[in-house]
Amino acid sequence: MQDEESFIEKLKKDEVEFLQLQFTDISGSVKSLTIPHNRFEDVIYNGVMFDGSSIVGYKQIEDSDMKAVPELSSYTILTNENYAGKTVRFVCKIFNSDGTRFEGDPRYILEKQVEKLTKENKTYYLGPELEYFLFKQDENGEPTIEPSDYGGYFDKEPLDRAFTVKQEIIRKLEGLHYYPEASHHEVAYSQHEIDVKYSDAVTMADRIIMIKSVVKETANEYGYYATFMPKPVKGVNGNGMHVHQSIFSGDENLFYNESNKYGLSDYAMHYLGGILNNVADASLVLASTVNSYKRLVPGYEAPVYIAWANRNRSALVRIPAAPPKGKRMELRFPDAAGNQYLQFAAILGMGLDGIENKINPPEAIEKNIFEMDLAERQKNGIKSMPGSLGQAIESFRNSELMKKIFGESVFNNLLRIKENEWNEFRSEVTDWEINKYLDIY
Repeated sequence: MQDEESFIEKLKKDEVEFLQLQFTDISGSVKSLTIPHNRFEDVIYNGVMFDGSSIVGYKQIEDSDMKAVPELSSYTILTNENYAGKTVRFVCKIFNSDGTRFEGDPRYILEKQVEKLTKENKTYYLGPELEYFLFKQDENGEPTIEPSDYGGYFDKEPLDRAFTVKQEIIRKLEGLHYYPEASHHEVAYSQHEIDVKYSDAVTMADRIIMIKSVVKETANEYGYYATFMPKPVKGVNGNGMHVHQSIFSGDENLFYNESNKYGLSDYAMHYLGGILNNVADASLVLASTVNSYKRLVPGYEAPVYIAWANRNRSALVRIPAAPPKGKRMELRFPDAAGNQYLQFAAILGMGLDGIENKINPPEAIEKNIFEMDLAERQKNGIKSMPGSLGQAIESFRNSELMKKIFGESVFNNLLRIKENEWNEFRSEVTDWEINKYLDIY
């Protein structure tokens, strides 16, 4: 009870007027509840009840009473100047009505994977690079896909017309103590990237919810619309979320060994082997929408072939040049449209599978894989990732490891939700089809 009492006193000291309680559904959509100050004590001690049947992937209507309990360590004073009063945001843990943790809570799924390392006094660190587009709004304030600028990679103003927007995003993230490290224009028109300092996996997943919100709110303040949609515009690079990862024991980076080839420890190599061995099965979670696979085509810097490299950015996993403390792996396949708790759980679960079973990765591929033909890829043992959501569904369905990581309920719910999405897309008749076939047949 001491923690609860200290946080109630902290809320008073900080003159907080509202609480914003947040959690995600299985697809990654953020759910939020605002609490006035007269209920602070009750909510801090007891949480708040809600209808789980109204949350995608949670409960059925006949057993839908659930409780959201604030994770006190996620205490964050929000920086939005448009709020009516000072607001603190808590990420929530989700419980069943009988007080047990809800197995379908995406955050809990990640917590359980991380706990495997915590028991060994190890910490799993992540540092994602989030890409997004800034588009113009129409006269009614609705989003368009009209470019806000025509700048390119690392361009500055005046080509990068969103320079001030990005500065404001950085300022707000600094106010949240999220330690932004860089922001820059990406390759495509109107495309940008924000990088924040690495953190432990659960904290980073919590923060990404807020980072995406800050980006969208700030863009709107300047008359733009921000989207993390993987491929909103044909013919240009899409939005990815490159995930840098490492495992430490205290101050020791367990991925580094100076005497080994590439400076990677056996521990790191087995982790890498697990990623490469299982990543196709995790595609449904790492690239979770129909649109994700419009990004994942050759020619637009998005990796589609299962390989790793030290410098080669056409590979699925890259080992960036870094000093011993910074030795890490960069998984370049995911996008930010999914659920980051589930994505990070899948990545760690695959790596731990490699460590447990001592899976060795193939040799690094330092040649541009996009320039290889099929015969050369086959000669080098390079397989392809799923090319559509439909293919990703089938890979996921047949994976015992994915079922083990997510639990049977979430596993089946993901399949059901994504099968519905894929079937809906397959039955849609697109403008491309009308333009291509209508006057031919």
